[in-house]
This record gives sequence, C-alpha cells and structure tokens, in this order.
Amino acid sequence: MLANSAAARDAAHMLHGYVELGALQRKGVTVITGGKGIYVYDENGTPYLEGAAGMWCTAFGFGEQALIDAAIEQFHKLPYYHTVAYKSVNPAIDLAERLAALVPIKDARIYFCLSGSEANDFLVKMIRYFNNATGRPLKKKIIARHGGYHGATVMSTSLTGLPANHALFDLPLPGILHTADPNYFRYGRLGETREAFVDRLVGELEQLIFAEGPETIAGFIAEPIPGAGGVVIPPSGYYEKVQALLSKYDILFFDDEVINGFYRTGKLWGAETMGIAPDTMSLAKGLTSAYQPLAAVAYSGDIYAGLEKGSGSVGFFGHGTTYSGHPIGCAVALKVLDLLEERDIAGHVARVSQTFAKRLEAFRDHPLVGDVRYSGLVGAVEFVKNKSPLIFFDKADGFGAKVRDRAEEAYHMICRLLPGSDACAFSPPLIITEAEVDEMFDRFDKALDDVTRAMPSG
Repeated sequence: MLANSAAARDAAHMLHGYVELGALQRKGVTVITGGKGIYVYDENGTPYLEGAAGMWCTAFGFGEQALIDAAIEQFHKLPYYHTVAYKSVNPAIDLAERLAALVPIKDARIYFCLSGSEANDFLVKMIRYFNNATGRPLKKKIIARHGGYHGATVMSTSLTGLPANHALFDLPLPGILHTADPNYFRYGRLGETREAFVDRLVGELEQLIFAEGPETIAGFIAEPIPGAGGVVIPPSGYYEKVQALLSKYDILFFDDEVINGFYRTGKLWGAETMGIAPDTMSLAKGLTSAYQPLAAVAYSGDIYAGLEKGSGSVGFFGHGTTYSGHPIGCAVALKVLDLLEERDIAGHVARVSQTFAKRLEAFRDHPLVGDVRYSGLVGAVEFVKNKSPLIFFDKADGFGAKVRDRAEEAYHMICRLLPGSDACAFSPPLIITEAEVDEMFDRFDKALDDVTRAMPSG
C-alpha cells in the first residue's frame, strides 16, 4: 500500500467486518469509487463485474437515475422527520400500505428500521412483548438453523447459525436454539434419500421441541433459501412438514426475506418460491436496492393485536427509533416497487434465470465441483476435493477462496465466498442481461481453470 493512499488511510482508521483483520492490514482494500449498471469501478478506473450485487442487494444495479431522483425529490420536500409517538410522514404511510398489500400475511402491520439485522433483532423483541401480553410468558425461545444467517446485532448474530460469527462474542444468547441445516448435499447420509433426509430433520426438530418444552418455544426463523450458509435449496417436502409441525405445537414461522425478497429467488417472495405461509417477514436489501438503508418487519394482525393489548395494559409501547420510517429511504423504496412493476422485473428474471441456470449447470462436469444450486438469480458452485467417494476440501485448502480471489484479481469479476460451505455464490443485479450472465460465468470459468491447474498433482 502506498503511504497516504486511500487503502493506507483505511488500514489506519477503519474497522472492517467479516475479514481476518491482520490479513486486511497487510493486503489492504480495493477502494470502489463509482458504479454503473452491473459494474463498479475502483480508484484506478478498473471496472469490475459485480456478480454479488454488493451484499446481495443492488437489484437495480448502480447509478439507477429513477432511484436517485426519488431520493433527491424527497430531500427537497422533507429530508427527515420521525414516526415516533403521534407523528408520521407520507412516504412511510404509503410504503406501509403497499407492503401490507404485497406480503402473504393477513392484516399485516409494518414496522420500519434500517437493516436486516435490526429487523430480526426487533422481531424477537416484539415477540417477547406479544407473548407476555397474551398470557404466555414462558413462550420465548427461538429455533434457528445451523448455517442460517440473520444479522450482526447481538440478538441477530445469536440467531445466525455460523460458529465463526459467535466465536469470542459470547454468543449465542440464552434462549436461542439451533436445528439442522437442510443442505442435503453436505449433510445427507450415505444412501439416504431426500425424503428420508427431510423426515430425519423434521424428526430432530420435533425432538428439540419436546426436549425444551413446546410451551417455551415462540418461533422458528428461517431464510426460505439460505444465502450466506450456502444458497441451500431445501428438499421438496421440507417446509410443508416443518410448518405442519410448528402448527401442531403453536409455534410461529418467522420468514427472513432479507436476501430472498423482491424477486431474487424468481418470485416476489422466497416464501412464495418455497411454499411458506409465514407469520412475520423481515425485509431489507432489495427493498431499496440498497440505495438507502431501510428494512421492515411485517407482522400478522393477530400479533399486532397482542402488541396493542400489551400497550394498553402498560399504558405505553416502549419501543421506538430515530430513523424508523425515514422519509428518504421510504421514498426510494416506493420507487423500487414502481420499477419492479413498470420494468416487469418478474418477467425479466424468469427469462434471464434460464441462462443463469444453464451456465451454472455446466459446472457440474468439472472434476472439483460437487454441487450447483440456484433459484431465480441466486446460485452457488460448491467445490470438493473428490466426487466419488465424496471428500470435501479442508478449510486450510481454501480452494473456494482462491477461485474467488483469482476471479476478482485477474478477471475483475466479484462473487461471494460462502462461510457455510466451500462455495462461491452469485446474486447479480436483477437487471443483468443474458449476455452479461454469460460474461460473468466466462470470467468465473477462467478463474476456476487457473486455480485447478495450479493444484498440486496427486
């Protein structure tokens, strides 16, 4: 790093997440200074094809003028006001009304916040209040899944099922439980069919509920298609049987749509893609195409009624945040909803995802690719040391990291390395074209070939 360069000043003054801090100090960062469409540009003007949409989020790519204009227009009207107590703002009211009509939740009520992490954190807080208010004070525990990702606050990290996110943070918090990851490729037993795998996982979930006591379990939280945990597509029948089990024991389904929502998986909601009937939904990322920090939690009318009952008994609802319903973020989100319809993003994703799937499927023949998984415009390529018998790479091998780094450094294509498996993930801006999908995978293919050739023989 050059002295006094942006990278050197970053190393001297910034704390980054999800990186080995010492390695970051030695290597430095890539400073991104611009973006257009599906590309971002570093400080030297080098274009990178952003195959991960930033953090799974820039659905309309970079430099979308309609979203920029929506923010500027709202800045002129009202740059900020709050929605605490007896105040509100029109963009928040309009957005809540539209989201309530879109989510598959009866009589939905919407609470706004700033991130998916906050959304899931506030979700747990509200559910505690709800169960206390409705005379079920023991019903507080939340079941999440190994491999799931739900955020970075103390509570949302506790919900997350990735051990590296818990280490040295004294997490997870008490009352947060974890059940099996529905990744059949990694965790299916030798000779076990997908149906038997599903039955085993549902049986283990029921055993956990029994061991803890159904009267103590408030809810089960899941991403319909887990993102950071491996872009896992749970086998057919999994959610049907899980939901039947939850219904049997009066346990709510908390749907984390932070990555899945707004056509990422091919449907408007991941719940729709996977056949889930949720009681709550956590929304973020694609909600504003990440042009402004905004998230939301949708609660069923029944849950809202419980919150209102509790507020009446206390004489106060003791929750509120300065930026909830921020008018700029809500104005941008409203324009996102407009663009989803005006530009037929559902139809576009349906068309482009065929090329996306075809290119991913082609990697199955590679000797070091064990599995490919995809839905809509999210997918992953998972690497293995040997296919038959199945042998996974050791963490120390860092094969997936080498492919990711080679793709970025040599071919200027950005993808994500998934901590839950040795896999590279793709979630490009939804506006990507078929030709750009081909370009993305052409660059990745070259990187994979380079790293494969560099592998020691034998």
